[in-house]
Amino acid sequence: MAAANPAAVLQIDLDAVAENWRFLAARHAGATAAVLKADAYGIGAAQVAPKLFAAGCRHFFTAHLSEAVAIRDLVPGAMLAVLHGILPGDEAIFAEYGILPVLCSLDDIALWRAEADRQNKPVTALLHVDTGMARSGLAAPDIEAVRANPALLAGIDLRYVMTHLVSAEQPDSAASAAQEKRFYEIKKYFPAAGASLANSSGMFLGEGFTADLARPGAALFGINPTPGHANPMRPVVRLSARILQIRDIAAGTSVGYNGTWTAEKPSRIATVAVGYADGFLRSLSNRATARFDGIKIPLVGRVSMDLTTYDVTDAPYAKPGDRLELIGPGHDADAMAVEAGTNGYEILTSLGRRYSRVYTGK
Repeated sequence: MAAANPAAVLQIDLDAVAENWRFLAARHAGATAAVLKADAYGIGAAQVAPKLFAAGCRHFFTAHLSEAVAIRDLVPGAMLAVLHGILPGDEAIFAEYGILPVLCSLDDIALWRAEADRQNKPVTALLHVDTGMARSGLAAPDIEAVRANPALLAGIDLRYVMTHLVSAEQPDSAASAAQEKRFYEIKKYFPAAGASLANSSGMFLGEGFTADLARPGAALFGINPTPGHANPMRPVVRLSARILQIRDIAAGTSVGYNGTWTAEKPSRIATVAVGYADGFLRSLSNRATARFDGIKIPLVGRVSMDLTTYDVTDAPYAKPGDRLELIGPGHDADAMAVEAGTNGYEILTSLGRRYSRVYTGK
């Protein structure tokens, strides 16, 4: 892990994470999981997992088996499942740690069925069926093969059948309705298993989507699951960076690599110690804004590896040692995502390990 950068502080409110989970869990009668892939969306799975377990969460997902093994002891007895299925040779690790694979292909099914034979007892899993993403999960011919030959699942106890929504953040999307219809057509083949469709945004589409198990991820960490509407989630992340120096420049002076920004008037330029090596995206060059005492401060010039520059002309009392708020209540990860031309998910998962991290609510 990279050494901490004391000039840039990432504050993470674990109480807000737990409150966001409780808010989502209260929205429906079924169970509510927590998706903690990518180190809990960059927030820190080792800190988040026990907090959510203490809040009552008993269903967890990761993308990779290694991620699940890392938090297994932090969520004792909880269902812990791996979204990406099984790699050959990993079957015994799943069994040893009591981790469930999400079976995404006929090959996954065959591997897990062989594990049932090895153990000489049923093994538990989830089954992922593709209803429109065309990315992962059993495709239509695979589903038909399983329907026509139930022996393919011999020895496998399916706890849930799940799918993944293509455009849940667009409530009027015809794709979501089509996926819901297709999913429940498939689900009839597996009557004993529970149903799981909803991601964060899917939880706001209606009862048919929340089903037996909802799987929120980014919303737990403050990303808005209802774009275009007020964010119902509590903010979790606050990122600030200390001003290292301020210099006065004349009109016509360019700033940063390749001189992509030139002052049109005499200006005050603050240099802060954060850059793309910290996961502060280079696409934010000449586009991002920070906040200082409520004043919007534009990023000027290119984001470099370790430094960025801001025009603090409109904050004449800003001085070296003060902090600019890069992400916070007045400018959250979703707002920064708009500036970067991406989404809030990428902003969070790009958060570097070099920031000095401060967790509250442990």
